[in-house]
Amino acid sequence: MNLKPGDKAPAFSAPDENGKTLTLNDFASKKLVLYFYPKDDTPGCTAEACSLRDNHDALLKQGFAILGVSPDNEKKHQKFIAKYELPFSLLADTDNQVATDYGVWVEKSMYGRKYMGIARTTFIIDEKGVISEIIEKVETAKHAAQILK
Repeated sequence: MNLKPGDKAPAFSAPDENGKTLTLNDFASKKLVLYFYPKDDTPGCTAEACSLRDNHDALLKQGFAILGVSPDNEKKHQKFIAKYELPFSLLADTDNQVATDYGVWVEKSMYGRKYMGIARTTFIIDEKGVISEIIEKVETAKHAAQILK
């Protein structure tokens, strides 16, 4: 990953779960928790989303907006949001462009097989569009606490 705190966050434009295009500029007046995760409805990704859901009010009180990003499509995001009552939007980064721009679309390896996928990473972006923090070692079940610390 080449991005670091103090860098301008890369602009993005991608559809949310309802097909509405969201951009970085849509969050210009808030601190944004932009979290990248591999796949809807898997154990780690569910724990991470539920941690953010369960602490949503505390995050809002500190001025944060939350936006998840994965390669899943809008329909999968709709089901994931409905199943776990997630109070925030998820971007459908089906072409992996947002993940690539943020440096989290990487080569991974499982059982000796190499493949491309998301490196679970969270970017905290300030009101001016500057990255204030990058969390690379995400503790899925305690992720909100890592942000609120």
